[in-house]
Amino acid sequence: MLNEFKNFIARGNVMDMAVGIIVGAAFTTVVGSLVEDMINPIIGLFTGGVDFSGLGVRLGEGEGAATFAYGNFIMAVINFLIVAWVVFLLVKGVNRLKEAAMGKDEAKPVEVPGPTEKDLLIEIRDALTSRPL
Repeated sequence: MLNEFKNFIARGNVMDMAVGIIVGAAFTTVVGSLVEDMINPIIGLFTGGVDFSGLGVRLGEGEGAATFAYGNFIMAVINFLIVAWVVFLLVKGVNRLKEAAMGKDEAKPVEVPGPTEKDLLIEIRDALTSRPL
């Protein structure tokens, strides 16, 4: 059983997945910091520091009443849209760098011209006329 586990771990797919998760976690930290520490303050300048997280409706009386905190949801959606936009811009930039490194000719598939319709019809005609009856 230990040997099976070693073989499972040593397979390329598992190692690739592990590296992807680790790099993804580090990338998440970088993007989160970029959004929280650099982009949100700039947006705060234009919106006057509007924060919806305090918005909500109390669903009962007393100190232990539940709160329908729709403001937190609004802030989560706004932060998601900002993070998604930043990731889009980063991926777009990386793709541009890849294309520049590969060169424009290598990035496009080479089209090999095939026979024209006329060439195919001539071939069919010749094949039919050369067959004995």
